[in-house]
Amino acid sequence: MTSAWQPRSAWAGVARVGRHGRLQGEAGIRLSLRDEIRLATIIVADGQEAQLRQVLAEQLGWLLPEGGKTSIVGEKGLVWSAPGQWLLVSDSRRDVAAAIEALRGVAAVTDQSDGRAVVRVSGRQARAMLAKGMAIDLHPRAFRSGQAAVTNIAHINVQIWQRDEAPIYDITVARSFADSFWSWLTHAAAEFGYEVERAPVH
Repeated sequence: MTSAWQPRSAWAGVARVGRHGRLQGEAGIRLSLRDEIRLATIIVADGQEAQLRQVLAEQLGWLLPEGGKTSIVGEKGLVWSAPGQWLLVSDSRRDVAAAIEALRGVAAVTDQSDGRAVVRVSGRQARAMLAKGMAIDLHPRAFRSGQAAVTNIAHINVQIWQRDEAPIYDITVARSFADSFWSWLTHAAAEFGYEVERAPVH
């Protein structure tokens, strides 16, 4: 029996695909709506971090990143969130299910895919635009590829990690704040001109 309910993007009714803001010249910002990304929190049980590291490596092929770091290859990997906590990131639902099964008794794994929204921010003005609302220093001497932080943007709690030196950033925000966050993001990007695109859902 099929359900009449259909998945709804956190950005539905908020984000409009296309070119916006300053229209002259090349867009300085690209915003990619990452609806295909699956997320899960991993919270290690007391005294089990060594076991967690081993299970992740041997059964799932993933490395546990140190504080403030990521271990992402392509669209899959882990992002440090807090002492003893990480965010699983993947473009496959199977990875979340596999982690839940493999880590029983070692860590609590909770699917967050429907509770958070993910946007990828890139473009030559990405750093300048994000600096308008962030408390952390995004200069390359302070924040580089493979680094992550939990912080606020315009008083909204977010988790951000830098994917490469271009720079490209992934940002996740609670789904209930997606509308407010998008409003700030697009106002901050308008002066540079920005393009919105939607990544394919697998």
